[in-house]
Amino acid sequence: MAINTVVHQVMWNRLISVVEEQAQALIRTAFSTSVREAGDLSAGVYDTNGQMLAQAVTGTPGHVNSMAAAVAHFIRRIGRENIYDGDVYITNDPWEGTGHLHDITVVSPSFYNSELIGFFACTAHVVDIGGRGFTADANSVFEEGLYIPIMKLFERAEVDKAFINIVRANVREPDQVVGDIYALANCNQTGHRRLLEMMQEFDLTDLSGIADFILEHSHRATVDKIAALKKGQAQGDMSIDGYHKPIHLKVSVAIEDERIICDFTGTSGVDKQGINVPLVYTQAYACYALKCAVAPEIPNNAASLAPFEVTAPLGSILNAPHPAPVALRHVIGHMIPDTVYNALDKILPDTVPAEGAGALCNFQMSVRPRTDEQAPSEARRAEVLTFNSGGAGARPHLDGMDATAFPSGVMTMPVEATEHAGPVIIWRKEIRPDSGGAGQYRGGLGQCMEVSATEGHEFDFSAMFDRLDHPARGRRGGGNGAPTILKRSDGTTMQGKGKQFVPHGQHVQLFFPGGAGYGKPKLRPKAQVKKDVARGFISGESAQQDYGLSQQEVQGVLDDVANGKAS
Repeated sequence: MAINTVVHQVMWNRLISVVEEQAQALIRTAFSTSVREAGDLSAGVYDTNGQMLAQAVTGTPGHVNSMAAAVAHFIRRIGRENIYDGDVYITNDPWEGTGHLHDITVVSPSFYNSELIGFFACTAHVVDIGGRGFTADANSVFEEGLYIPIMKLFERAEVDKAFINIVRANVREPDQVVGDIYALANCNQTGHRRLLEMMQEFDLTDLSGIADFILEHSHRATVDKIAALKKGQAQGDMSIDGYHKPIHLKVSVAIEDERIICDFTGTSGVDKQGINVPLVYTQAYACYALKCAVAPEIPNNAASLAPFEVTAPLGSILNAPHPAPVALRHVIGHMIPDTVYNALDKILPDTVPAEGAGALCNFQMSVRPRTDEQAPSEARRAEVLTFNSGGAGARPHLDGMDATAFPSGVMTMPVEATEHAGPVIIWRKEIRPDSGGAGQYRGGLGQCMEVSATEGHEFDFSAMFDRLDHPARGRRGGGNGAPTILKRSDGTTMQGKGKQFVPHGQHVQLFFPGGAGYGKPKLRPKAQVKKDVARGFISGESAQQDYGLSQQEVQGVLDDVANGKAS
């Protein structure tokens, strides 16, 4: 029976709903707070050739877009002749998965009437994978933790118990990590069940028809968007903190008739520490940047990504070969979109935002009983990972989003969830005034945070921050965002990256970076400036110095706030 375009479109939307339910199943069953609370995951469905047909709305572009290439590796490594109903495959290979060992990718073949019809895949960041932990301090990937090649986790529904025992013996949080592995396998099974229900409802025997429709229409729609753009080529660059020395990212962006090419020639070479980026992750975030700017409304799949071609020289920090250390690949990788936008703005003005915080403001606390004197009997060890955000860059016609993770899209974790994960206290977590760059459109605000271990504990603090020395740059006359500041409560300055000891009784004070402004500050309407002052987003000093308000106007706003009259 022939299926018309309308029915195909309904099926396509249904398929997206299937993988969204797959992702939500992972959130509900995961053990790690990074998955449950921050949404650091991805989920998708693929055809029998490993081409991504649909992805869940919930998830990060780094996971989804790099996982888009991963399933083909699974098919090649396992071998089609060894793929059975009831199988589940697993890896955390940074170069064939999603960029570092802390991301576990699970792929499950989907059978219907004893025939292979496709695959489900999902990824989640686990709290620990052994080795040096979640830090950039390693000198090779071998130091960074347990390396899982593409292999079978289940064969014909029988779990590999020896593999599970190896995992448990090599990680600091075995219950959480093994629990997350089972949650990943379960979420694929949820997707499989919903897919079979859909196929029965639409009387399908395979996915070939809907796959052809999705891939053909997605590719054509994306190419049409590119064809309508102004053609040209431009260079972009960005300098960021790095580990021991600054890193320089350079890109050439060329808009052609049916494709956009990004070439990162000229970028810094591989670093000695674990901030290097496998090419698959570079491609993921460069494609995401271009898609956001050019074709944001077209669903993400293999065909809608295909017109974006991304290359980086082998041996550069954005195409690091094995066995380069890659644990914090996200710190550099999350800067890729703003680097691409630095070039794209020269071809397509008034299209892309100003620079934002970029990298997530993550940190991990390895908490243990104090060692300077006798610890209380209830003191315990724990690994606590928390996700936080700086400000996003202002957009051509809108302010930047406060405390929002662009480009990763993960959510800021609630204080309660973090404190529940281990013996830690979040003493302070609030918006950071004056952190957004001044502009006609203000940059998004960062956050202030203060953390410590509970009484009787000390901890190692694994920092993974950037923008201490290279804050977000404004666009079209906008001001820069505020830089990252990191110190102990005794005033000791802390490094932006690496594992650092924090003794009993000391707090870590963090000031996360703001996004940059867009357009000249003096063009911002006075009413908006006064509203920012009233809300505490900017100080009276900034209102006068950056935006030109008089001292009397500022005092009038402050008086209204004091009298409860501010809107």
